[in-house]
Order: sequence, then C-alpha cells, then structure tokens
Amino acid sequence: MENGVAFFAFLGLRSLARRLEYLARFKYLIIALNAELTKKALEKVGNPNILVNLISRRVRQLSSGAGAMSRPLIAEVGHMGAADIALSEIIEEKIGFELPDVVELARPLGKKRKKH
Repeated sequence: MENGVAFFAFLGLRSLARRLEYLARFKYLIIALNAELTKKALEKVGNPNILVNLISRRVRQLSSGAGAMSRPLIAEVGHMGAADIALSEIIEEKIGFELPDVVELARPLGKKRKKH
C-alpha cells in the first residue's frame, strides 16, 4: 500500500483504500497522496467517498492535457503530482462540489380492487 491508501486504511476505511488501489491500477489516480493534504481535504469535504470521486475526476482532467481544464488552479505547483494538486485545489476551495437535495419519495397508493 502506498501513502494515501495506507492513510485511508488507518482511518478504518478499508473499502475506500481498496477503491483507490483499483483506480490506481487503471491509472486514473496516481497514489502519491500527501497524508497531510489528504487529512485537510477530508476535513473540507467530510465524506471520504466524495473526496475520492473529486480527486479522481480532477486527476483525469489534469492528465488529459487538453484545454483550460488541464491547467492547475493553484499558483505554486512545484514538483507535486496530479493527486496532490487536486487535493491542494480542494483545500484552497478552488474547486468545490454540491450535493443534490434529498427528496422524500411518497409511497404510491394501490388501486382499490373490487371484491367479488
């Protein structure tokens, strides 16, 4: 396990760690996550599953190399990997997310049947 995966496993999020390993196998996500950045980003987002989705989508955008979406939104990139850049963007609130509103579903009423 790499640093980022071990961090999530340490938090007791083994399923999240397995998902990160799965994404890394298909080169969607480079797992060279800085544990400190990961912890700060998790505090901002709150849900680790949403954090993984945000990071993986942003890493794909940064790695695509086409258009304005492939440029980092932070000034100081240095020798950071794509995943660390995505984490820094989340921490600095350069990218965000919105959760959909929860809508309660009403149970449909059954048709009244005629009794013979």
